[in-house]
Amino acid sequence: MPNSQPPGGYLPESFWSRLRHKILGPPRNVYDPSLGHHISLVPLLAWIGLGADGMSSSAYGPDEAFRALGAHTYLAPFLVLATSLTIFIISLSYSKIIEHFPQGGGGYLVATKLLGNTAGVVSGCALLVDYILTITVSISAGGDAVFSLLPLEWQRFKIAVEFVTILVLMITNLRGVKESVKMLIPIFLLFLVTHAIVIGGSVFLHLGDVGGVVAETRQRYGEGLSSLGAWGLFLVFIRAYSMGGGTYTGIEGVSNGMGVLREPKVETGKKTMVYMAVSLAVTAGGLLLSYMLLRIHPVEGQTLNATLATALFGSFAPGGVPIGHWFVWLTMFAAALLLLVAAQTGFIDGPPVMANLASDLWLPRRFATLSDRLTIQRGVILMGIAALATLAYTRGDVRMLVVMYSINVFVTFSLSQLGMCRFWVQKMKASRRSPWMRNLFLHGIGFVLCAAILLMMVVEKFMEGGWVTIAVTAALILLCKGIKKHYQNVAKLVQEIGETFEGIPMVSNAKGPVPKVDPTKPTAVILVGGGHSRMGIHTLLTIFRLFPHTFHNVVFLSVGVINSEFFKGEHGIHEMENKVRESLQFYVDLAHGLGIPAESAHRVGTDVVSEAADLCVHVSREYSGAVFFGSELVFQEPRWYHRLLHNETAYAIQRRLRFGGLSVVILPVLLFDKPAKREEEVSEVMVYRGVKHPH
Repeated sequence: MPNSQPPGGYLPESFWSRLRHKILGPPRNVYDPSLGHHISLVPLLAWIGLGADGMSSSAYGPDEAFRALGAHTYLAPFLVLATSLTIFIISLSYSKIIEHFPQGGGGYLVATKLLGNTAGVVSGCALLVDYILTITVSISAGGDAVFSLLPLEWQRFKIAVEFVTILVLMITNLRGVKESVKMLIPIFLLFLVTHAIVIGGSVFLHLGDVGGVVAETRQRYGEGLSSLGAWGLFLVFIRAYSMGGGTYTGIEGVSNGMGVLREPKVETGKKTMVYMAVSLAVTAGGLLLSYMLLRIHPVEGQTLNATLATALFGSFAPGGVPIGHWFVWLTMFAAALLLLVAAQTGFIDGPPVMANLASDLWLPRRFATLSDRLTIQRGVILMGIAALATLAYTRGDVRMLVVMYSINVFVTFSLSQLGMCRFWVQKMKASRRSPWMRNLFLHGIGFVLCAAILLMMVVEKFMEGGWVTIAVTAALILLCKGIKKHYQNVAKLVQEIGETFEGIPMVSNAKGPVPKVDPTKPTAVILVGGGHSRMGIHTLLTIFRLFPHTFHNVVFLSVGVINSEFFKGEHGIHEMENKVRESLQFYVDLAHGLGIPAESAHRVGTDVVSEAADLCVHVSREYSGAVFFGSELVFQEPRWYHRLLHNETAYAIQRRLRFGGLSVVILPVLLFDKPAKREEEVSEVMVYRGVKHPH
């Protein structure tokens, strides 16, 4: 049988599979050469899909900052400058991070590579909680904006509508990233147009009054200086600046979502960062300036943006037609819809962070796999469920959610900037010719700004929801450490078993050449992994020990699983195939060395159960006497969490193949904590055809 990838479709689809493909779309072909083009985002789409989170923060970031000024609104111009400067500093620093980490991963990867595993898991967990809160706070804020325009008695439906909205977003993201982003383009453009009119109108109306505004600002500043003193006025400004920390929450999204960008990824990412930085600085700074120019004061039940739009256009009704009132509604509706787009960022960026954690064994491995639509399906579903749970817990309290949200953002920001500072310090020591001074200064300023905002927010808002974020993130970090420790212990046990087989002779024990494969004779078909653990040796020897003189042939099958890691480079699919072929060839050579006729076959796909089941059916049509063998890890002392961390693939394949009338035997691989028991079990397996235990 040739070592190639046979066509699929041998097992009939179930009703649920057909329904799933109807809703989410048919499977994508991982061998399609244009696949990367079809599922990736150009800068404009990336700006919408990844930058909407940052733009939507203008709905609450400038509002919080301006309210914190209290009676000292004359400080707004300084706040505009500080906010815009901070946006550009953080954006520029993340453009540098994109250059050095083009594979994505954002704050998690930066902290892991530059500060160590502990800092990495802290940053990763903070990001994960942050993206769950991104979904919840965006949907909740959007719900508040929409329902504030509706009759009061409709409020009882708000939470239900928000629940349904999260579910709809979850389904669209299961279809694919590009599909979900395309749906949101008109919303993003509507927000830009309406808010450009509001900001432009505010500034235009005061163009002829610039001198008066400057004089009034100077006078009120002098009064504040005399009443509070320089230090008191500085504290007021710093508090307002830190309370506006929500303005910067979406800047890191591009760095985290590099995997969905169009090649060349670095150039696409840097262009997207420019679009996002300019648009956010203009919008946030423009709103702060507009609040001051029109002397906007908080109104109960309204956002400052709603009050601003009403003050500008609410009374505009030429010929008795309330055009201004309609525009106010349109502006607020656009803001609500953009918050919906921002929630999309959580679904785009959250699952890749989860996949990176899973690839490094901080989370169950299954969260790194892709669906047949090439989305991180389990991550999308878990993000949606967690967002629903958070919405239920907070009852959509936006003020509490924003506090929880902002703290974790600046944890990641601070660790990323600190990591880059360390990187450039090392560069300074290695080579004096590298531009270390300029970059170190940039990231040093970024670290000071982010750490200061984080400290102020924790101190100011600890009892207003900040403690919840800290507690949940800490619990997630401890959980990740426990999962990592478990996987490390299991890997050690598996490695020790594999090392026990190193003494197997690789030359034939049979006289003469190895017999040729005969498809008409009994065949043992063995499912093996594509890695280098060599646990398939255990299965092979166990079969011939338990069933002596039964099988004439052996066929080794393997499925290369395409996960989130393999779309970070252009040749991921082919590299996976080469690894699978190499692993299978090892087993074929081993069987030949034992005098057993052997062949192999493989597949590459996203769903190991589906691909393996179809491959088995294909093999059964060529080998009439085929019996299929898989293996499972059996722990000496099973625990409840073993099923969560180990996906029991063999049993899932067995269930699928029963419907095809195929025989599947699952052999246990015993994981003994005590070396003596492990040696005894392995020695028993290896007594076959003169193979002796190497020890």
